[in-house]
Amino acid sequence: MFEKILIANRGEIACRVMRTARRMGIATVAVYSDADAGALHVEMADEAVHIGGAASSESYLAVDRILGAVARTGADAVHPGYGFLSENVRFAEALDAADVAFIGPGIRAIGTMGDKIESKKLAQEAGVNTIPGYIGVLADEADVTRVADQVGYPVMIKASAGGGGKGMRVAYDETEAREGFRSAVSEARTSFGDDRVFIEKFVEDPRHIEIQIIADGAGNTVYLGERECSIQRRHQKVVEEAPSPFLDPETRAAMGEQAVALAKAVAYRSAGTVEFVVDKNRNFYFLEMNTRLQVEHPVTECVTGLDLVELMIRIAAGETLPFSQDDVTLRGWAIESRLYAEDPYRGFLPSIGRLIRFQTPNGVDGIRIDTGVVEGSEISMFYDPMIAKLVTFGQDRTQAIDRMAAALDRFRIRGVGHNIDFLSAVMAHPRFREGDLSTGFIVEEFPDGFAGTDLAPPTITRLHAVAAAIEYAAAERNACISGQVPMVRRGAVPIESRRSFVLHDSGTQVLVSVAPVDGGYDVTIDGELHTVRGACDPTIKLFDGVVDGDPFAVQIERTGVALQLSHGGAIRLVRTIPERASALIGLMPVKQAPDMSRFLISPMPGFLVSVAVQEGDIVKAGQELAVVEAMKMENVMRAERDGVVAKVLAETGASLAVDQPIIEFE
Repeated sequence: MFEKILIANRGEIACRVMRTARRMGIATVAVYSDADAGALHVEMADEAVHIGGAASSESYLAVDRILGAVARTGADAVHPGYGFLSENVRFAEALDAADVAFIGPGIRAIGTMGDKIESKKLAQEAGVNTIPGYIGVLADEADVTRVADQVGYPVMIKASAGGGGKGMRVAYDETEAREGFRSAVSEARTSFGDDRVFIEKFVEDPRHIEIQIIADGAGNTVYLGERECSIQRRHQKVVEEAPSPFLDPETRAAMGEQAVALAKAVAYRSAGTVEFVVDKNRNFYFLEMNTRLQVEHPVTECVTGLDLVELMIRIAAGETLPFSQDDVTLRGWAIESRLYAEDPYRGFLPSIGRLIRFQTPNGVDGIRIDTGVVEGSEISMFYDPMIAKLVTFGQDRTQAIDRMAAALDRFRIRGVGHNIDFLSAVMAHPRFREGDLSTGFIVEEFPDGFAGTDLAPPTITRLHAVAAAIEYAAAERNACISGQVPMVRRGAVPIESRRSFVLHDSGTQVLVSVAPVDGGYDVTIDGELHTVRGACDPTIKLFDGVVDGDPFAVQIERTGVALQLSHGGAIRLVRTIPERASALIGLMPVKQAPDMSRFLISPMPGFLVSVAVQEGDIVKAGQELAVVEAMKMENVMRAERDGVVAKVLAETGASLAVDQPIIEFE
C-alpha cells in the first residue's frame, strides 16, 4: 500500500480524498495556490506545498509545478480528484515516467475517453448506443452551419476535451450556431487548453442518467447502479440522486452492461462514469465517459455502502475488487444538492466574498456534507463556485427529499450569495417530487428566472407566528433595558403580559397577539391560536423549534425594523409593529433607487473578456455588447433595446466589480 498520496486538487474533493487516506493510515500532501494559502485542504493535509499564482494555469493546471511538489515530498501516488489535471494524459504520462502511481485509469483510457470525438467512435465500435451527429472537428463558423444543417436543428456544440458544462452550447438556428461556436471555442480554450469542438443532435426533453463503474487491473469490471443528474442549469448539474426514479431494472441492466463493455474496450482500471442521455421512452444514448471520480459520487456511496476513493486507492496499489457484480445491491435513496456561491435571484450569477457565516445543519438524520471551506474562507473568482455538497439519505425517495428540505432550511451561509432558496424550491416542487425530470427542468419551471417560491397559507401563518414571538422577545428586552418591569415571569403568566402587534407582509396587515408560556409563546392570529415552542431570543439567526406541534425552521435576518424570514425557498420581509405605530407606516417616504437604465453594468465580479462596440456605435436589441468571464464561465451581455453608445467605461482585460458600469448609452 502507498505511504504518501499527493492530492493534485483543491477544495472539497481534496478534503474528501484526505479523509479516506487518513482512515487508511496513508499520509497526505496538499498543493495550493496563492489564493488558497489558508484553505481547509491545506490545513487538513500532513504536508502542503505552494505551487503558484491564483490563476489555475499558474498552479493547479501547471503539470511541472505539481510534479515538483511530488518530487519534493516523496509522494508515491497522486490522486487528481476531478477537474484540473484529472483527465490530462500528459500529466498521467509524466507520473508514470517518474514511477509515481496515478490513482485513476490507464493512459489509453484517459486519452481515448477524454477526447469526446474519439470516445464516440470507440463507443460505436463497442456496440454502445450513440447520439446521431457529426464525429469530426469543426473548422470555423461556416463549417458549423453546414454540419448543423446536415444533422438538423437543434444541435449541441461541444468541446472535444470538455466537461462540467464548459464549452457547450445549444443552437436552434444558424445565428445561434455561429455564436455558440465562438463561445464554445473560447471557453474550451480557456478551460482545457484545447479549442476543438464538434456537433451532435440535441435530444429534446432528455434525462441525464449516468452509470458508475469500477474496474481493477485484473479485468474485473462492475457497474454500481446509476445516478440521475437531470436537474441542471447551463449544462452544470445542480441536484443528483441515486437511484433514478425513471429507470426500470431492465433498462438499468442494459445501460450497466453497455458501460462495462465500453470500459473493457479501453482496459479501464479505477472508478469511472459513463454518461447517457435517456429519452421519454427509455431509449439511451452514450454521451461521454468521465475517467475520474465524479462530483456526485457520494450518492452512489450512500446506496451501495462502498467508499469509491478507497477502492480507487487499492486498485492503483494493485489490489483486485473484493466483490463481483452479483454482490452489488442498492439500498435506500440518496440525493445530493450542490451549494453554489451564486445569486439565483439574479440569474444564478456567480458571487464572491468571505464566508462570514458557514453553519451546517443540526438535528436532521441521514445527512452528509462534503466541503472545502470553513467560516471565514474566501470564495474567489478563480475557481468553481461550489461551496459544499449536501447529501441526504433515506429509506425511500420521499424521505430523502424531506430530509434535504429540512437540512436546507437549517444551513446558514452569509457573506456571499448562495442558491439554498432555489434548492429548497426544487425540493418542494410537485414535478420534482413526482420524479418527472428532464435537463430542461429549470428553464421550464422557472422560465423568467427564480424569484422565490410560493408558500402555502398555513406555512405563511406559521412564519408570522414565529416573527410575532421574536418581536415580543425584542419588546421584552427593550423594556428591561429601559428600566421597565420585565414581562416574562416564572409560573403563571398574568394577562397583562400579553402584547398586540400589527403584522405587515407584502401589503397585507394582520392583528396578532402574543403571550409568553413555558417553553415559548402562544400567538393568536386573526382569532386563531398558534403555539410557538423553542428559543425566540431577539438575536437568533435561526429559529429551530416546533410550531403548532410540527418541527419548523426559519432563518432570520433583521433589516432595519423588519425581519427577513427564509423558509422552504421563500423570503418574506415582515414588519411587526405596535398598533399605535402601525397607522403611521403609510406616511413614511420610500427611497428611490438611482436610474441606471443608460448603463450596461456588470452583473457579477469577473474579467472583461471583450467589448464588441465603441463610442458612437448604433446598437440593436439583442446585439452582443460585451463578454464577462467569472469562475471559468463566459457570459455574453446583450443590448436590451436599440440605442447609441455614448462611452465605453471599461477596457478589455479589466477586473470588474458587481454592478460596475461597462458602457454608457445616450
